[in-house]
Amino acid sequence: MSVHYRACNLCEACCGLEITVEDGLIQGIRGDRRDPLSQGFICPKGVALQDITHDPDRLRRPVRRSGDGWEEIGWDEAFDLVASRLLEIRRREGADAVSFYLGNPITHGWAPVILIPLLLKALGTRNRYSAASVDQQPQHLLSYLLFGSPLLLPVPDIDRTDLLVVIGGNPIVSNGSIMTAPDIRRRLRSLRDRGGRLVVIDPRRTETAGLADRHLAIRPGTDVFLLAAMANVLFEEGLVRPGRAEAFVDGISAVAAMVAPFTPEAVAEVTGIEADDIRGLAREFAPARRAALYARLGVCQTVYGTSAYWLIHVLNVLTGRLDEVGGWMLAEPAFDLPVIGAKTTDLIGYDRWRSRVRGIPEFSGEFPSVTLADEILTPGPGRIRAMVLVAGNPVLTVPDGRRVDEALADLEFCVAVDYYVNESSRHADVILPPTSALERDEFDVVFPAVSVRNQVRWSPRVVDPEPDSRSDADILMELLWRIEADGGHARRARLAHEARRRLMPERLVDIALRIGPWGLRHGRSLSLRKVRRHPHGMDLGALHPVLPRRLMTADRRVRLDHPVVVADWPRVVAGLGAPQRDGLLLIGRRHLRSNNSWMHNPERLVGGGNRCSLLIHPSDAGERGLTSGDVATVTSDVGEIEVDVEVTDEVARGVVCMPHGWGHGTRSGVGWRGAAATRGPSVNDITDTARFDPLSGNAAVTALPVTVRRADAPR
Repeated sequence: MSVHYRACNLCEACCGLEITVEDGLIQGIRGDRRDPLSQGFICPKGVALQDITHDPDRLRRPVRRSGDGWEEIGWDEAFDLVASRLLEIRRREGADAVSFYLGNPITHGWAPVILIPLLLKALGTRNRYSAASVDQQPQHLLSYLLFGSPLLLPVPDIDRTDLLVVIGGNPIVSNGSIMTAPDIRRRLRSLRDRGGRLVVIDPRRTETAGLADRHLAIRPGTDVFLLAAMANVLFEEGLVRPGRAEAFVDGISAVAAMVAPFTPEAVAEVTGIEADDIRGLAREFAPARRAALYARLGVCQTVYGTSAYWLIHVLNVLTGRLDEVGGWMLAEPAFDLPVIGAKTTDLIGYDRWRSRVRGIPEFSGEFPSVTLADEILTPGPGRIRAMVLVAGNPVLTVPDGRRVDEALADLEFCVAVDYYVNESSRHADVILPPTSALERDEFDVVFPAVSVRNQVRWSPRVVDPEPDSRSDADILMELLWRIEADGGHARRARLAHEARRRLMPERLVDIALRIGPWGLRHGRSLSLRKVRRHPHGMDLGALHPVLPRRLMTADRRVRLDHPVVVADWPRVVAGLGAPQRDGLLLIGRRHLRSNNSWMHNPERLVGGGNRCSLLIHPSDAGERGLTSGDVATVTSDVGEIEVDVEVTDEVARGVVCMPHGWGHGTRSGVGWRGAAATRGPSVNDITDTARFDPLSGNAAVTALPVTVRRADAPR
């Protein structure tokens, strides 16, 4: 029996784990009490890593579609087949005929983050999509516009703040989201124990709202108007105090003119929050000694996602919270991905080209997923004919999933890098399964950039992989050198391949640590060797002020009145006066035991309250003759689904709520038996690709207008 220590890779909290192994099998997983960041905390997902690692439904070797299902093939045969088909389609149809779709698990390991940009460059395609454009793209776009890098993402200094305002987020369930803060419940309780306050603004009384000092129920999709009204109060009442940031921030006076129409009285009716409450919130936030405003999906997943999240930055700047202790701060990661990414890839940019069918701007070399099906199904030059799916399941995670399902079936060739035959990879011609996270060494290159404390760790392999298996790095590197060898460049490609094998990951990580902000170049001594001497992780200390030094804009200044935001502002002003649509508005929710579409196969993760149901207020349910346990038909402009009903007053009147990522039992041919046996539809069968934020392209899957009736009731 042996004991191993490493970080969990299933969500952004990255909690430390203590894993017991006997005879090559994991016997138990619990929180690592000596981990400086998580201090022994673990959620049910971390325990379930054992089930995912030993899941009998997981693929271990490549499979190829055959006439009667799937057949195993050898790795070299699989790599040659995939590379030859991708190259053949590229030669015949052009580089943009090959596309990538990337799921959120790619951010939890070094290999996809480092190697996929190289693959994209080798293929020469501009067609790249990911789950980010159904989630957080407004945050990345604004970090690029304001700070110069999409990965310079401020987080609340939660351990030292006196007032935390959370809007459209539920960090107790998400364990933080674009905020690495394990055991967030303990951190929020500590905030209150030291005399601080927690305010939550959300259409639902979430788990986080249940812990708050105050909960304001807002009408879904109107966050932009509330935030603009708060900024209006700051200007009107002389509460603007940018503090030290005034020396490197421009455009404050322009912001005053932009928010002038948004008085608390003007927005009260549309937001559902009284004018006095809006004023009171602004007056409480402005003079607090240390405060931060934090927002997530409820703000990003709307038709005003970028403008709304811009106001999160604006309010933190106007009140002197940017880059201040207890406020809105930037981490300084040991592996400095914001800087490394900007200097080593040409993907960073905005609106350099537009999507073929709908003319939507690219951002960081990526098109929004709302137009993925268009680009496959619409004939013409540049049409997508081949797809590489990496750890993604767009049939369940992209709006109008039924059309995405149709589109994937229409492809000439599809390859999936995935553990499972899921709702999307069932359309693949070849599936290349990587080893699980616990079967390989890992190093987190992403989430230290959004951590509430500076920290670093190396996560060594826990169990040996099965013979003849391949890691995600092995798979991506093998495909990469075959693509690079096309056109008579075989020798050069082989040399590059061998160099990458020698470099990655240990030497690459060591070099990055030594030249990074905690390494020798900056008068410190961090190296991979030193990190490995700390199996529980290294705490590099609390967040500290880093601006303007860390800004990556051309003039190293923050321009609040950025032309991209200003140009779209008339649409926001017009939206305030637009008539509100009658009926119910659908919002999403997440469960502690779940994370998108890929954690429903282990039995221990689909028990308890983790189920797909429609939450509806008692008054709305009564008007429709619904009670808990009934089945309701939910209809949008693009389709309808049937779902179990749960009547509760935790959602406001006029609001219904469903989780996303379900619907496993509604499509044939999937290979994860546990997930396929779960009950519940995919909410993305009724979300609408016509609803999106035009700046970032992010899908507007929240505040979706729907009608609800008993499943056996007439229309």
